[in-house]
Amino acid sequence: MTKKRDLRIILCFLSLFLMMGIFFLLNLTNGSSHISISEMFDILTGGGDVTARKIILDIRLPRAAAALMLGGALSISGYLLQSFFGNPIAGPFVLGISSGAKLFVAAVMIYAVKSGMAVNSAMLAAAAFAGSLAAVGLILPLSGRVKGMAQLIIIGIMIGYICSAATELLVNFADDSNIVNLHNWSMGSFSGIDKDDLKIIAAITGTGTISAFLLSKPMGAYLHGEGYASSVGVNIKLFRVLLMLLASLLAACVTAFAGPVSFVGVAVPHLIKGFFGTSRPVIIVPAVFIGGSTFCLFCDLAARMLFSPLELSISTVTAILGAPVVIIVMIKRKRNGGL
Repeated sequence: MTKKRDLRIILCFLSLFLMMGIFFLLNLTNGSSHISISEMFDILTGGGDVTARKIILDIRLPRAAAALMLGGALSISGYLLQSFFGNPIAGPFVLGISSGAKLFVAAVMIYAVKSGMAVNSAMLAAAAFAGSLAAVGLILPLSGRVKGMAQLIIIGIMIGYICSAATELLVNFADDSNIVNLHNWSMGSFSGIDKDDLKIIAAITGTGTISAFLLSKPMGAYLHGEGYASSVGVNIKLFRVLLMLLASLLAACVTAFAGPVSFVGVAVPHLIKGFFGTSRPVIIVPAVFIGGSTFCLFCDLAARMLFSPLELSISTVTAILGAPVVIIVMIKRKRNGGL
């Protein structure tokens, strides 16, 4: 049984890496102008046509890299929240954390334009993190007071609606240029990300993912209950704080650079656990990151190519693919006496 389980895990990792590589290459070669794989490799090694080089190196490569890193970050964030609340429906979008980040980023963008300030990536990331923490600050005190997870999920959804309504209120008082910028950003997209943005994204997602992996052992104990975790030496209060900070940081990074992206943080962890046939955090954490990267690369490719030259928002595609997974999870938990 152990050999079969280990073989399945190895095959699953290889499959995910293969799919991620295929979708990454397809994102580089496909678009309004098709570039062959041989030409693409020629460009990556320093050759190729000038126009094609600009398309690959300045537009498609940063976008694909952003989809890879941010998709993984959002999935890790969802997995951490699901571990924290002990519920597979918990996620940054469902619990209103992404909406809180969206509200603060929108406020910073509007204020900066009105004041004549230049908005940089670090400012947006900081604003998104502050908004995520604000939403978490509303959810955490209520998590110990509500009777069931269903109520907590509803509260999170309501917080998300409140933050979205506040964002719309800000938009109503913004000038035309603000509205255009906010509308484009709020639709969700991996486009427009440059190499400087990628450095910040890589630093945040790398730190967050490595930290989450280092928490795998206490997370495994925590999944067996707080009593068991305490008995094996886990500092519950510190662990819970670290879990929420990491989940908020990763979700904020995604919102700051790609806008609100829905359902990835909920759907991907559930799919990965079913695919691998295990819930061990030391395996699931890296698998969830790769799975989220693969999922978002596929969704971004679909968003660009399905109705080309018209481009869909990334949240439109992730919602179409992710929402059915959430519905299935809710139905299964209801049958088992859960949510």
